[in-house]
Amino acid sequence: MPLLHVSISADDPEGVARVLARIMGGPAMPFPPFPDSWIAFAAADDGTAIEVYPTTHILTPGSDQISCDVVARDAAPSFAHVALCTVLNRGEILDIAEDKAWTARVCDRGPFACVELWIENRLLVEVVDAQMQSDYRAGMTAAHWASMFGLSNTLSD
Repeated sequence: MPLLHVSISADDPEGVARVLARIMGGPAMPFPPFPDSWIAFAAADDGTAIEVYPTTHILTPGSDQISCDVVARDAAPSFAHVALCTVLNRGEILDIAEDKAWTARVCDRGPFACVELWIENRLLVEVVDAQMQSDYRAGMTAAHWASMFGLSNTLSD
């Protein structure tokens, strides 16, 4: 099953959602369930999306369903990240980063290359352009991963 949606936080949820929507080829819109939040949709309009909450919002279990609480701003970098396919080329991604004053660079991950795009210089989005996507799809299979790291005996787990 493919990833359906993911949520991230940002100081500028609208601006970040607009950049992510541009990368994914779809629209960005407000996300009314939570205040000051936005959502970026993929071009396929198949439900693939990224919700963008303010860095002052956290999700909690709530009494009967998800709840949004407001807390002190969280500006810490995160280990969590996401990789996105794009129809834009690497130069366009680097231009977006330059316009926003965000760190970006082309990197070789071994089984694939990507553009490291550091959203607001704190959250990593690996952007995979059309030229990089075939290497990603070939290199990021369970069988290739197991072979690359000598883990073939774990494929049946």
